[in-house]
Amino acid sequence: MTDAVIRLRGVTRRFGEHTAVDAVDLDVPRGALLGFLGPNGAGKSTTIRMIMSIIYPDEGNVTVLGRSALDAKDRIGYLPEERGLYRRMRIGEFLRFLGALKGIDRRTADQRTTYWLDRLDLPGVERKRCEELSKGQQQKIQFIASVLHDPEVLILDEPFSGLDPVNRQLLSRIIRDMHNEGRTILFSTHVLPEAETLCEHILLIDEGKLLLNDSLTSIRERFKPRAIIAERMTPGAAPSVAGTRAEALGAEGRTWVLHLDDGVDPQLAMAAILSEPMRRVEHQQSTLEDVFARLVHEGHGTSKGSTA
Repeated sequence: MTDAVIRLRGVTRRFGEHTAVDAVDLDVPRGALLGFLGPNGAGKSTTIRMIMSIIYPDEGNVTVLGRSALDAKDRIGYLPEERGLYRRMRIGEFLRFLGALKGIDRRTADQRTTYWLDRLDLPGVERKRCEELSKGQQQKIQFIASVLHDPEVLILDEPFSGLDPVNRQLLSRIIRDMHNEGRTILFSTHVLPEAETLCEHILLIDEGKLLLNDSLTSIRERFKPRAIIAERMTPGAAPSVAGTRAEALGAEGRTWVLHLDDGVDPQLAMAAILSEPMRRVEHQQSTLEDVFARLVHEGHGTSKGSTA
């Protein structure tokens, strides 16, 4: 790929005898929105730190915007997993200081601070000290710090940590808006429903190896369960279809999941179900949680290649 904003080739990082990241190849194209998933200790944060040139690989190479992240730092926004604010500093001073490090003049920094505080439902906190804010509010301040200089590439390590559901939705909308403006965004998260809602592409790493690297659409097709959801017009028994095992959803007996035995044609099964009056009949979709559990806990799946 010629327009890879982030590129990893054969990247390996060890800590003593432990291999945290193992020969990872990855291309992140310009304008992509990628979710980076994996269990604790899988290698997500280590990979992100190597992308950001905070640590360096033992083998392989990493480039961001065609160079090291240090050389491109003014074009990159980074929200680290480790949170850190100058607790006694006031919010306005803190953001003005970080803006200056990125070459933003005081007036522009103040204008952008006001804009972002309003957008993140934190109006009028400029005079408050960082330590006076709640954990979720501090998280939003650190997000502002990562975008204040209007970066073209945004790397977020667990951006939803510490946020309640309302603020997770707010941040999700902002990330989506920034992506729609053309920014390249890579973020790691344990909040799988957020990744499923936001992302067009998913990376899954476990024990340092990239297990999954594919579009969300392809992942759903690849891991589509052999099951059909059938919702009756009125409560009743499960539809009688040969080669299926029925499971009730809820106690009313209105909605059923029919698990298909090997060899049963899903289309023929659906036709048999529709011989009775039905409100809804559809293939059951896998969630990211289903895929995550299958690949990580059952050890299935292989990398889909090096192109994201």
